[in-house]
Amino acid sequence: MPTTLHTMPVSLRHVLALSALIALTLTTAARGQSVAMTGGMGSKALLVVDGSPPKAVGVGDTFKGVKVISVNSDKTVVEMKGVRHTVVMGGAPVSVGGSGGGGSGTQIVLSAGSGGHFMSQGTINGRATQFMVDTGATTIAMGVAEAQRMGIKYQDGERFQGSTANGIVIGYGIKLASVRIQDVEIFNVDAAVLPQSMPYILLGNSFLSRFQMKRDNDTLTLTKRY
Repeated sequence: MPTTLHTMPVSLRHVLALSALIALTLTTAARGQSVAMTGGMGSKALLVVDGSPPKAVGVGDTFKGVKVISVNSDKTVVEMKGVRHTVVMGGAPVSVGGSGGGGSGTQIVLSAGSGGHFMSQGTINGRATQFMVDTGATTIAMGVAEAQRMGIKYQDGERFQGSTANGIVIGYGIKLASVRIQDVEIFNVDAAVLPQSMPYILLGNSFLSRFQMKRDNDTLTLTKRY
């Protein structure tokens, strides 16, 4: 059975309390090996390799064939099969090697940030953005400013009225061509665009329902169902 996650109401106070958790993915050509960086601890990088639980790997150490060369505040250099790759904090997920069929993975592994929230960098229609897992949201939800930044023509969507703490608002129901987190890409996903400002996108059940969710302490694993 999927694990029920506790989510908090969205407010600026909660947003400011969150520490951003960036997940970046590299894929090797030979084995399709996935490597996600979920944080840094001084000279160590917190790595998820092929869906493993996050592990702190020090500079010069190797975990499941991935060697950490250097770690600093904005990037980590790793070495796989003798080839070095630079992972930049805050950038979109990166696929290296293969035949260009990125996004064909089946599992997403996230680590809890401050307050127990699960954050991840990802893309919508190929444009980079940041998500927060919210099992209380019916669909993926975003603010108008973020939709405009990503070139989403939300005005062409279905207009609806929604009730919020600040009263009735007008939103738009839309379809997203693709949503990608780490090496997993989902297509034709329902979303809502709301008029209020939102510093991140809520990853709601129109995305989450396509996965089996399992929480183990501060690790959330999403395994693709369809």
